[in-house]
Amino acid sequence: MYSYLNSDINLIEKELESTIEAQSPLLRQASLHTLRAGGKRIRPVFVLLGGKFGNYDINVIKNVAVPLELIHMASLVHDDVIDDAELRRGQPTIKAKWDNRIAMYTGDYIFARALELIGEIKDPLAHKILANTIVQLSVGEIEQIKDKYNFDQDLKTYFRRIKRKTALLIATSCQIGAVASGASEKDHKNLFRFGYYVGMSFQITDDILDFTGTEQELGKPAGGDLLQGNITLPVLYAMENEKIREKVITIHEHSSREEIQEVLTMIKQSGAIERSFEISDRYLAKALAILEELPQNKAKKTLRDIAKFIGKRKN
Repeated sequence: MYSYLNSDINLIEKELESTIEAQSPLLRQASLHTLRAGGKRIRPVFVLLGGKFGNYDINVIKNVAVPLELIHMASLVHDDVIDDAELRRGQPTIKAKWDNRIAMYTGDYIFARALELIGEIKDPLAHKILANTIVQLSVGEIEQIKDKYNFDQDLKTYFRRIKRKTALLIATSCQIGAVASGASEKDHKNLFRFGYYVGMSFQITDDILDFTGTEQELGKPAGGDLLQGNITLPVLYAMENEKIREKVITIHEHSSREEIQEVLTMIKQSGAIERSFEISDRYLAKALAILEELPQNKAKKTLRDIAKFIGKRKN
């Protein structure tokens, strides 16, 4: 979909690796472990595509693309500690390979390197956007901790949490590339809205795949979110059935795979998966509608293709 960006994506990858080089061998090893575990790099791609709506210069755009991906990486390292996760993308997490303290310091280090790079950005608006995004991301992390195993939360709480945890960072990725390249205010605000709707759809799809994907596809056991106490959209819909709710609320961090599998089967048979996909599709439709307000160029077509792919992905 975006092979024409390959040389710039490769440059971003090299910049990421050189940025997290550390004097401490252990810190360097742990940071590189996170980087080389892979990932879709969807946020840097959105930054590059956003930059195509202004005066595109990779030497400017990289100064926002790299820190954004580092912020995302740092949040994942911290997430794995909070969730006591052993696997991510099929690889042992830092907390599993080393321990919680190493993981927390590694996450802090990656985040600090992102802040150093942000200093290279000249536009004060870009700084303001990034600062607000980091604040909201942090609030989202706290909300996720607070709502663990909270089976009484409502849909509004769920949507607000995924907005802060996922959607805003994707929205910022789309917007900040445009801001850094001097795109018009109208265009960069529309790109933010596009990214927000895509980000909401992306996270809802993620939450669905936790129930429908295989361990090979997910890189972790299915049902991991529920086992860790993260109550997602399919669970909230399924719990409208009192019989399913009675079973779901018995789940805790030490539940057996058999107990989790039984709940997964009930959720999949409840219609909750289909209802969740409907909500994801609504967000995607809104994202595609926003694209119509943007100037016609190759990046616009690519954004449309990515949005449609996100709605159909399997991992």
